[in-house]
Amino acid sequence: MTITPLTNERWGFDSLCFVCDERNSRGLRIPFFHNDETGTVFADFTLDEASSGPPALVHGGILMTLCDEAMGWAMIAVAEVWALTASNAHRFVRPVRLGRPYRVEATVTGRDEAGVHATATVISVPTGKLSVEAEATFSPLDQSQAARVIGSEVKPEHRRYLTDP
Repeated sequence: MTITPLTNERWGFDSLCFVCDERNSRGLRIPFFHNDETGTVFADFTLDEASSGPPALVHGGILMTLCDEAMGWAMIAVAEVWALTASNAHRFVRPVRLGRPYRVEATVTGRDEAGVHATATVISVPTGKLSVEAEATFSPLDQSQAARVIGSEVKPEHRRYLTDP
């Protein structure tokens, strides 16, 4: 089993991602990892008052963002495709509490004419109880679209992640 850290630089572009980039002083700074044995992407996190919605609870929008980020990384690391979120849905099963450890985990569930599909969950680390589940469809990018998204030409070694390598 190999656990690999996920960073944008690995795929030839730079980003101050709100969720995962440690250099973004206003972001969440949560590192993501790829488990190649299970075909999943995951991140462990504990959020503080800066991520509050209702007192003592994490804001639902932050949780949706974390799930989207995990599924986005699953597109790259698991499906090996650069893609943008086309649609998503979330279900909040239990509250996520501030100051407690959780894990977000995502995997790719399939591909069809609509795009590439993924699911994500947020689970309490101490109890193993499900708090959030999400599903999304992603639209793969071609070379022109990817260049506009990353702000530069796609390097030849990364073109395999595109719909028109």
